[in-house]
Amino acid sequence: MGDALARQDAITLEDSASVAAWIDGHVEWQAHSNMSASGVVAVLQDGELIYSRGFGFQDREEGIPVDPDSTLFRPGSISKLFTWVAVMQQVEAGNLDLDTDVNEYLSNFQIEDTYDEPITLRHIMTHTPGFEDGGLGYLVVVEESYTDTLEESMRRFQPARVNPPGAHTAYSNYATALAGLIVQNVSGQPFNDYVQENIFDVLGMENSTFEEPLPEHYARQEAIGYQVERGEFAGKDFEIVGAFGPAGGLSSTSTDIMRFAQAIINGGELDGRRILSEATTEQMLSRAFSHDERMMGLALGFYETDQNGIRIVGHGGDLFHAHSDLAIDLGNRIAIFSSFTGNGGSAVRASIVPAFYDKFFPRIEAPPAIPDGFAERAEKYAGMYHFWRQNFSTIERVRSLSPGMTVAPTDDGALTLASGGGAKQYVEIEKNLFRERDSTVMLTPRLSPRLIAFQEDQSGDIQGMVIDGLPFMSLYKSPGYANTTFNVALLLFSLIVFAGVLLRLGYRWSDMRELNPRERAAVNASILVAVANLLFVGVAISVVATYQMELFIGLPFVFKAMLVLPIVAFAAGIYHAYRLIGVWKDGLFNGVWSRVRFSFVTLAALAMCWFYYFWNILGFQYLA
Repeated sequence: MGDALARQDAITLEDSASVAAWIDGHVEWQAHSNMSASGVVAVLQDGELIYSRGFGFQDREEGIPVDPDSTLFRPGSISKLFTWVAVMQQVEAGNLDLDTDVNEYLSNFQIEDTYDEPITLRHIMTHTPGFEDGGLGYLVVVEESYTDTLEESMRRFQPARVNPPGAHTAYSNYATALAGLIVQNVSGQPFNDYVQENIFDVLGMENSTFEEPLPEHYARQEAIGYQVERGEFAGKDFEIVGAFGPAGGLSSTSTDIMRFAQAIINGGELDGRRILSEATTEQMLSRAFSHDERMMGLALGFYETDQNGIRIVGHGGDLFHAHSDLAIDLGNRIAIFSSFTGNGGSAVRASIVPAFYDKFFPRIEAPPAIPDGFAERAEKYAGMYHFWRQNFSTIERVRSLSPGMTVAPTDDGALTLASGGGAKQYVEIEKNLFRERDSTVMLTPRLSPRLIAFQEDQSGDIQGMVIDGLPFMSLYKSPGYANTTFNVALLLFSLIVFAGVLLRLGYRWSDMRELNPRERAAVNASILVAVANLLFVGVAISVVATYQMELFIGLPFVFKAMLVLPIVAFAAGIYHAYRLIGVWKDGLFNGVWSRVRFSFVTLAALAMCWFYYFWNILGFQYLA
């Protein structure tokens, strides 16, 4: 692998007509297949824009086609690259140090000192500060609610620290926005103004801004985000990242993004003007962190990927209605930018760079051979793995109930990695390092890692995993009580028991008159616990289905109100357990089987008590 990754022979894409024809065909098919209404692709090599084309309409109602030079797309987290350049500019100016406690650069609030080791800008730029993830109710805002300043938001929405700095990668929008605040503090300029003056103006990026909503003179240039609804493209409102702008608030054209990419390729310079010195640019683009040196890692802000043995640096970006990618091949002096709207835009943008390198920089590898004796140790890798990028302290923890990545041994000595309904097999090539068995098999439309590596503790037990292409999001091996399979089974068991309570009540209602007062009280306890739990689950499913991603804009009253039900259900569960003691002690009901049934209801009730507690559903645990 080392020789392949070292290959940096410059290859000129001389036949631009053939390049254009291939990209046209690939993108048109992908956009149609994934129902993406609009997008843009640009490719440059050696300072020449060899491909630049818009697809679809920036405004379907007005019939305005996408123009690469003027249509403003929302590149999402590609915005972070401008924040990292701003940080390095201040490092170069002597105003910031990458290894100083970030609290030294904050005035009106401080990052909690959960661990002895402080968080530094180096940790932030390598996504290793140890913050949990979050955003429910506040990450994206509507215009009328956009009131908090960058500093106010960083103080108000500070996430919990769940890992020591430098221990695990966990992508953090909060940490990036914090870096933007630090630039603002040490430069004495509002972040948006700083980037405009020190990056956009220097590079001649005339159609780029961090201002939200768009300034009036840009209003007619917005690429409206279209989603497919009821078989038609429906235009969506401009997404405002608000006070988290340094992490994702950029609006820009593909032409402007290419100017930025060329400056990075040139070592910080474009048309005789510099945003960084060559030495600082090299420092920023050199690997700064990796969980496993045999795989790609993170530079300072830019992350590495491996495309057919060629090192690529860059960043992807996703908002709800726009999906983008910037890939920079420093060795071949190539940059590729793409941005597409709609849910399907995610699959379109994810397909372009891998397909491009398969076409123009192919590499053929023989399938790896299964090593002798692996089957004997394969089981230690088996289990469910979850990303460290999740929430642990608020109700957002429930989001990690979604299935993680499951690893299981195959019959012939390989490992299967499954996620999102897709699966792919891997073969051990070195200790704890595995390579894909068949490069043509996709795991998911957006993820098809070539390599996976496992992390073990001092006892040799597997604790986590990192996957090729996502160096900024490592995974931990989930304990059984926290994984999806166990919790879904627990939830289904409890709901079936509670449904049985109500069904039995329906056809045995007449028996209630024959019960003595203590038996009737016990039955009423079962009715209460069943109704409270079933009602909460039903309301929660309805609220999530109705509001979906709007929950990241703001929490509706019904969301907050429904959290009363788990409190009632928890209290009812404890009360039911109290009644169970009397049921057995006093020999209530007719026969042991009736008391066993009551015990099963108690078991289901207490299981839900644990469920609400563990997943932070109990109480009003949200930040917004």
